[in-house]
Amino acid sequence: MKKIIITLVLTALTLTALTAKGKRKEFSQINSFELVKEMKTGWNLGNTLDANGSSGLNSQTSWGQPLTSKEMIEGIADAGFRTIRIPVSWSNHITGKNHKIDKEWLNRVKEIVDWAIDAELYVIINIHHDNYSSPSGIAYGQGYYPNMVSWNESMLFVKDVWTQISKTFNNEYDEHLIFELLNEPRLIGHQHEWWEAEGCNDCKYAAQTLNKLNQVALDAIRKSGGNNAKRFVMITGLAASPHSLLDFDNFVIPQDTEEGRLLISVHMYSPYSFAMENPGDTILKESHIKEVNATFEQLNEKFISKGLPVVIGEYGATNKNNTEERIKWFTNFISESRKYGMCCCLWDNGDWNAANTYAEKFGFYKRTEQNWYFPEIIEAIMKSCE
Repeated sequence: MKKIIITLVLTALTLTALTAKGKRKEFSQINSFELVKEMKTGWNLGNTLDANGSSGLNSQTSWGQPLTSKEMIEGIADAGFRTIRIPVSWSNHITGKNHKIDKEWLNRVKEIVDWAIDAELYVIINIHHDNYSSPSGIAYGQGYYPNMVSWNESMLFVKDVWTQISKTFNNEYDEHLIFELLNEPRLIGHQHEWWEAEGCNDCKYAAQTLNKLNQVALDAIRKSGGNNAKRFVMITGLAASPHSLLDFDNFVIPQDTEEGRLLISVHMYSPYSFAMENPGDTILKESHIKEVNATFEQLNEKFISKGLPVVIGEYGATNKNNTEERIKWFTNFISESRKYGMCCCLWDNGDWNAANTYAEKFGFYKRTEQNWYFPEIIEAIMKSCE
């Protein structure tokens, strides 16, 4: 009897220790639509863990952004954001066989994810800038490319990387951690890199290859078991373009072992002439608003109404020294998306100064000071979520 009591006490102490360390967290009964509603509105830690200007930990600052701190992450939560998307590139951190990822890099990614979880944020991590730059010649560890010429290396890269991510992030994380399979997978260097075209066979085959890569990635996640067996997973189409998903029938939802755990991910810098083109339009027109609203309506009809919630993984309007017009754009974008229960994650690359050019001026958060270049835009976003 004494031996049994001792065993029970030791077991209880072990379970208490595991709970205290947060080693196992149970998922709530939240469904996918409730999840996306709870995610509310998000922000991207852009040009940081996704930066690939060098290897090793120095890559974090290789694109000019400061080293991420816990205070920066807490500042995002304090501003009212409920979600943080943490884009991560991996190919510049491959150090061994089976696409082994540098341990220091995995630990650094985990550190930032844990800060975000501690700040009570929903967190999205992915495979980001690992789309190889050429349709041929892809070598070991250089990433993936959505064509069959590169299939073997692409498939192994995606499978091996997601296997390691899944091992690092599993039972310690509940539904607050979300996996996004691939970021803007596309035919880099092709004339239709960003815009799928009718009659483009390369586009069709790329979409078909991407369907297979999505399945490989999802299978690797589910195979890891534990909480990852039911982790919410975001699926992206060609170039993350709503156009590719809405206007073509090449996109296939991967087969899943869990029901109701997949989310559709798209990126929207719409309309291009106002939100991204340099110089493009600086005044928001009624036609711009109609284009954005029509896309949301179509996404709702094709996916949301059929049981697949949508997350806008990236969105934004570049600074053209037109803050008032941007406020109108953000107000409409967020309020309209929320009508359909979407969560939108603001793209922030840290570059805000439009003195010389309007190109890629998606800086919003003064990371080292924990305040905002355009506080009135952030205020508009938060008000539009209510």
